[in-house]
Amino acid sequence: MLALLLSIALAANPNAPHEHQGKIPAFRGAPAAVTLSAADQATLSSGKAVLKQVQGESGGRGVAIMDVKATPATIWSRVTNYGMYPKWVNNVASCGNYRTDGNTMYTRFVLDPMGMTVEYYIKHVYNPSTGHLTWTLDYSRQSDLDDSVGYWRVTPISTEPPVSRLEYSVQILMKGWIPGFVADMIAKEGLENAVMWVKRESERP
Repeated sequence: MLALLLSIALAANPNAPHEHQGKIPAFRGAPAAVTLSAADQATLSSGKAVLKQVQGESGGRGVAIMDVKATPATIWSRVTNYGMYPKWVNNVASCGNYRTDGNTMYTRFVLDPMGMTVEYYIKHVYNPSTGHLTWTLDYSRQSDLDDSVGYWRVTPISTEPPVSRLEYSVQILMKGWIPGFVADMIAKEGLENAVMWVKRESERP
C-alpha cells in the first residue's frame, strides 16, 4: 500500500496556476461570530474545546473554539510561525513562507499522512484590528488540494490572568486521486487538533 501511495504522480506545481480561482466562497471581512450556549461556556471554562457546525454560503462548516491562557499576541506568534509547524503540528513535513506582503503571507505546506506527500499553497491575510486571519489557496500556484478556505480568530477574555478565546474553521475540497482514508485524516482530524496544538504551544512556559 505504501509503495502504491508513493508511486502516485502529484499535481502540485509552483510554476503553474491552479485549475480554478476558488470553488469555496472566501470570507469577506471578519467571519460571523459563533453563538455559544451556557453549556458551551462551561465546556470552555473546563479547558476543553467546543466543536460547532454552522451554516455558510457553501453549506455547513465545522468550527473549533477553545480558551487559551495566553495573550492574543502570544497566540498569534504561534499561529503565524509557519516555519515551526513541522515541529508543532502532526503530519506537517515542511512549511514556510515563500512571499510576504505586509499582513499577507504566502505559505507552502507539505503534509505526509500515511507516507503520502500532499503539497499546497495558501494565501493568509491577517487583520490585527479585528483579531482574525483568513485564508484561501494561492490560486497562482497549483496545489494538491482542490480548494481550502478558513480562518483563525483570537479574542481577549481577561488580562489578569491573560485568557484569550481561540476560534478556528476550515473547509477543504480534495482532488479525486487522494485516497479516501488520507482525505479523512486531513479533513476530519484538523479542527480539534488545530486549537489543541496552539493552546499547548501558547501556554508552554
